[in-house]
Amino acid sequence: MEFGEGQTAEDPHDGLALFGPAERRSQMPDYVVFGTPRGIELWAKWCFALNAPASCVDAAKHRAWPPFPGYEVAFGAPWPKPLRSFAIDDAELSEASRKTDGHERSYGVANLYLAQLERLAKLDGRPSLAVCVVPDEVYENCRPKSFVTPDKRSDEGRSKEEIGLFKSVLKDRASGQLRMFDDEDMGGLDEYQAARQLSPDFRRQLKARMMAHELPVQIIKESTLMVTPQVRNGEKGTNPLSDRLWNFGTAVYYKSGAKPWKTPWAREGVCYVGIAYKLTEDGRQACCAAQMFLDSGDGLVFVGEFGPWYSKEKGEFHLPPDKAEALLRGVIDTYEQQDGRPLKEIFLHARSGIEAEEFEGFRRACPKGVNLVAIRVRQDRNGQRLYRFDEHPDVGKRGQHPVQRGVFWQRGLRYGLLFTNGFKPRLGTYDGFEVPVPLAIAIQHGDADLLQVARDILGLTKLNYNACQLGEGQPITVKYSDRVGEILLANPGLTSDKWKPNFKYYA
Repeated sequence: MEFGEGQTAEDPHDGLALFGPAERRSQMPDYVVFGTPRGIELWAKWCFALNAPASCVDAAKHRAWPPFPGYEVAFGAPWPKPLRSFAIDDAELSEASRKTDGHERSYGVANLYLAQLERLAKLDGRPSLAVCVVPDEVYENCRPKSFVTPDKRSDEGRSKEEIGLFKSVLKDRASGQLRMFDDEDMGGLDEYQAARQLSPDFRRQLKARMMAHELPVQIIKESTLMVTPQVRNGEKGTNPLSDRLWNFGTAVYYKSGAKPWKTPWAREGVCYVGIAYKLTEDGRQACCAAQMFLDSGDGLVFVGEFGPWYSKEKGEFHLPPDKAEALLRGVIDTYEQQDGRPLKEIFLHARSGIEAEEFEGFRRACPKGVNLVAIRVRQDRNGQRLYRFDEHPDVGKRGQHPVQRGVFWQRGLRYGLLFTNGFKPRLGTYDGFEVPVPLAIAIQHGDADLLQVARDILGLTKLNYNACQLGEGQPITVKYSDRVGEILLANPGLTSDKWKPNFKYYA
């Protein structure tokens, strides 16, 4: 990857510590903090920690968890104090997070954070980022599969009869059928309806609803901000402070509008488009979106249409040709508005793969002279594995070590297995818990050099700016397809003009 002064390094920790970010800032932009009084107090201490060096006491751990040199050394500017901090009543937050109904929990908690946005209008300058400090209780209770035990609930919940009546009323309302009594007289109906139109996941819902206010969000738990001696020293059983600072520092630098590193391996005029799908809760509809990543490392998101894109028989998502054409045409239009350089090649990445008729739809959207290639990229959990050869004196123990990350096993002209997990020389070990699972890469349509395709995909595993890591198991075009889809479903009522193309709103 490329860092400051055009210098390159394999590991982002090394590159940032030695050369600084690829896009430098003389100072960080303004931001605001939302949280409980305790969360805001923890944040003040965290800001101090960001601007100071940190490392594990045991030097043997420095290879796995490199020392953090301080924000100004790593990113070229000191981390500032917030423009303003907005306190949320912790008792109200706790009560909202302990409601019986999961949708109402996340809806109520998100409302308490969003209510603070009204106070932003009184500020002289507009912040570029919102940091939301979340109590661990909210994190535990406001996820899709969270369950609050009866002894901890803050309300009695709605009766089956009340829920049945609400569903009946909403069904009639959706069909335009008039009712004998005024629906507005039913207490809680509007709240019930509003909560169910949004995701039961607080994180996804907050990001989606904040997008309407053009404000990227960085969410962090209060426990992450707690700098105990055990965390500071990197003692066993804790995630070291240095690692927390690296990950958080990289994420907020990107969300503040600058890239910490770039891609020297990318070819100009080449872009990579990940096709993202996500089913609605009832399983009847699916949203589709496309993530475009450019040679510069910039990420763009274009939101497509909802429709019956999922096939239960095949277990895959596919678009009809006209919808495929509309999706890619929208992506290219967004690209021309944001970048404008001539395109030479477009690589489509999809877990489900792309059918022939679907590909023809995508092809119709391509400008003349642009090479379009469709690639299926997905983990091959049931296939063959490779092990590194060694000369262990005990023959029975040979071949127990995983292959090196980056090994590509070409099985044909258009198909191969790429090991994006495995032994990492920079770490001196394999940092996983299972036998490395390769990515199965198949060129389904179009023509391309398979080895070049594999190199590009390996490079795309290093483009996640949401954490400071040597590399991940999946390229960002595929890894974030679920997250993009989840955020799209988190606020389906948001109009198309409010969805932001910048990837930082989804990360």
